[in-house]
Amino acid sequence: MSSAAPTAPDAAPDQAVRLADQVNRRTRAVRLLAAVRRHRADLLVALLWVVLAGWLTHGLWPDPGGRTLALNPEDQALYEWFLAVDARALLGDFSLLTDRLNAPDGVNLMANTTVIALGIVCAPITLLLGAPVTFALLAAANLAGTALAWYLLFHRTMRTRRLAAALGGGLCGFGPGMVSQTNSHLHMTAQWLVPVIVWLVVRLLRASDPGRTPAGSTRALPSGPDRRRMISSAVGLAAAVTAQVFIGEEVLFLAAVTLLVMAISYAVADRDLARRALPGFAGGLAIAAGLALMVLGYPLWFQFAGPQGVADGMFSPSYFSADLSSWWAISPLSIAGSDQASRLTTGPAEYNTFLGWPLLLVTAACAIWTGRRRLVFTCVVAGLVMGALSLGPEVVLGGIRTAVPGPYALLAGLPVVDGALPMRFGLALLPIVATLLVLAVDRALRSTGRARRLVPLAVAAALLPIFPTPLPTAARPEVPEFITGGHWKQCVRPGGVLVPVPLPTPKEPWPMRWAVAANAGFGMPEGFFIGPYGRGGTAAMGTFKQPTSALLADVARRGDLPAIGDEQRRQAARDADFWGASCVALADDAPHADSLRATLEQLYGPANRIADAWTWRV
Repeated sequence: MSSAAPTAPDAAPDQAVRLADQVNRRTRAVRLLAAVRRHRADLLVALLWVVLAGWLTHGLWPDPGGRTLALNPEDQALYEWFLAVDARALLGDFSLLTDRLNAPDGVNLMANTTVIALGIVCAPITLLLGAPVTFALLAAANLAGTALAWYLLFHRTMRTRRLAAALGGGLCGFGPGMVSQTNSHLHMTAQWLVPVIVWLVVRLLRASDPGRTPAGSTRALPSGPDRRRMISSAVGLAAAVTAQVFIGEEVLFLAAVTLLVMAISYAVADRDLARRALPGFAGGLAIAAGLALMVLGYPLWFQFAGPQGVADGMFSPSYFSADLSSWWAISPLSIAGSDQASRLTTGPAEYNTFLGWPLLLVTAACAIWTGRRRLVFTCVVAGLVMGALSLGPEVVLGGIRTAVPGPYALLAGLPVVDGALPMRFGLALLPIVATLLVLAVDRALRSTGRARRLVPLAVAAALLPIFPTPLPTAARPEVPEFITGGHWKQCVRPGGVLVPVPLPTPKEPWPMRWAVAANAGFGMPEGFFIGPYGRGGTAAMGTFKQPTSALLADVARRGDLPAIGDEQRRQAARDADFWGASCVALADDAPHADSLRATLEQLYGPANRIADAWTWRV
């Protein structure tokens, strides 16, 4: 035997390490399998939501870059641009005042619904696969995530039966308002943090109650507030609120108003609890608010008073009010809906109040049958208040203004409040109605009489007419190879300003897709955004057109060749200098491309052909 051969003592340490690794891997696998078995029912519910969300958005999946949501393609182009700009945070190129649109002034990202947190989290997907893929993923994930979060709140926090919780979670995540808002309003459908906020508020309230039931006891004893849980709840609430601000402030506002109404209602229903818990609860909320403001103070100042910031809402509360008759109508995006109902709202992305008369009747019956529970009373009051606020400053019935003032008239003009659309208060009814249905179904499932079957069947029958249908999609033009092939870098340096012809507008933001395809690698003038360009510096959509931009837009619309003289050429040079532009580009598929090219050659001289675009250095 060779003297170089390893002896048993030499080999034992390595072998022991390998055996330990194998044991550890097996232990982890066993634990994972045990966790899957333990939570398999919850995982199946989550899988159901994912499949349903994927089915509703399946029209985007064959080609996210070449497909668009047919009912709101303009906002989809805007949100894809938001996601492309947000993703630049991963490259170290991000600011709350972006210079990638509205050159030279830029755009205040906090004053726009830019879903910053989602964009940054999904930045790797955006940079690798493109913003359209990220948009499609978020459109589906928001629906499934919201449904799952509410399901867990109903099942784990409220301790309701799984079937009841699943019905409630499904309504919260896939109700008519949520499906409607999925038409390109990512900031409104990302509601999966709202149940977390509700849970933390409830946890804080319970910890603040000195008469709570201590561990190991079967009845409430005056044991004092649980300060450790109060602090942890306050810290968690501050974190959740902060994250939601960078996802969607309007959702946070609606949740806060709803919780305020519910808190007041619950205090009226249970005055003993209010007296016991109010000091600690108020203190915990103060801690949460203070912690949140430490992070949010500067961004909120930047939103309202910073560069390009706006301090008011730009939408008319009277126009964006819910029609009273829309409450018992069924959404056109539901299986029992009709296109005729669309006249009761402002557009297909705002079917917020279309719950349908079957669901309203069953919900009322469930509220009565469930009994005089404090939570039922609180939900009924909150539902009535939020539903009334959705009617706006003047009640509209069947498209006719009744001259009857709505409760919203009391809030109109208040700071922050006027930035929310009245009809979106109706979105708060989904979790409120869901809670009432969950309580009723759970009570029925725990009983032994006929209600055990009748109540779940009645709830299912009421939900069936509003079951959602897939969102309509359509093909959209390809982005020019001049952009997708990276040829734009021959015309403008990264970070510079490229002028697409015609320039993007709120009604026709399609050139912003050029920037999306280039991961916002360059800036452009004008565009689709909210900025201080209204009368007196108030909020407005888009900005003023420069003379050259207006001239080119007119050519693109009519195809007529304008008279170009020295004054127009001097103005074109001044406008290019104002924008800080390096290059003007005209794609082959532009409207009236020949007329636009002839006009541009008179303004800027001979064109240079790059890939499938004509370019002019300016």
